[in-house]
Amino acid sequence: MTTMCCMIGLLSFSSSAIGAEDAARCDSGNATVSFESQPGKLEILCDGQAVATYYYRDEKITRPYFAHVRGPGGVPLTRNHPPDPAKDAADHAELHPGIWLAFGDLSGADNWRNKARVRHERFVEHPHGGAGNGTFAVENHYLAADDRAVICRETCRYTILVRPYGYLLDGDSVFQSDEREFSFGDQEEMGLGIRVATALTVRQGGRILTADGRKNERQVRGQQSAWCDYSGTIAGRRAGITLMPHPSNFRPAWYHARDYGFVAANPFGRRALTGGPPSQVVVQPGETFRLRFGVLLHSSSKDEPVDLVGAYDDYVDLSTEK
Repeated sequence: MTTMCCMIGLLSFSSSAIGAEDAARCDSGNATVSFESQPGKLEILCDGQAVATYYYRDEKITRPYFAHVRGPGGVPLTRNHPPDPAKDAADHAELHPGIWLAFGDLSGADNWRNKARVRHERFVEHPHGGAGNGTFAVENHYLAADDRAVICRETCRYTILVRPYGYLLDGDSVFQSDEREFSFGDQEEMGLGIRVATALTVRQGGRILTADGRKNERQVRGQQSAWCDYSGTIAGRRAGITLMPHPSNFRPAWYHARDYGFVAANPFGRRALTGGPPSQVVVQPGETFRLRFGVLLHSSSKDEPVDLVGAYDDYVDLSTEK
């Protein structure tokens, strides 16, 4: 069985009052990453400023996710959660909370649409921070639709990194089951998804861009590329989120991209996204299956856009060392 490792990327500042001096200090990599635990969620902070919220227990959204994600300088990168009716489109309010990993068909169970639960079992490694990085690890159980059986378990370690090109949350997800076979099916709604802030959407003047130069939904949807960036201008800065599937993955991801603010990196949906032969990835009992993605959160002066090629190379160099 080919293995594959999952990396999700993320770090940011939630206070719009952060000034240029603070942003420069964080860009230097000397900022201290820390965590605050609350019932059902974990606050991620940088130098005491809220970064994002990792939710692992939610009555309505029955899978883990990150919300309230902001970039350097306090720039909001994901849509308000819940959507603000005065500012945001309200579609998919409980399906697109910010940044999430989910599967519309995992042995027939649909945790993408919250029709099957992903149950947080425990922190395998309790959150601990430090200069330029912080780490925590969780164990999740993916349940059948009737809640009576565990399809598989996931162990995922997240490491938040301050990088020259922005902020990266490096996660490593391993899926396995000792008792039963499980499989990943072929749908559009599979993999790592993001919903960007309304101001960043193509409909508001933003842009979707791949490493191959393809732009926006019409050119990007159903295509494979080394990375896919969704960015725009907000609060006077160029800001966005870049999805970077790792080159060691079992298959390059196709992008399910929408001009209204959504992108998913999906290595499973071959027929759904291209019309090709149906895909099914089967994991036998006792085997492990790993997924790897990087997500860069970036915010910079409009006159100094982020070097996305350099950021991707930086991500690959970092992750290859593990």
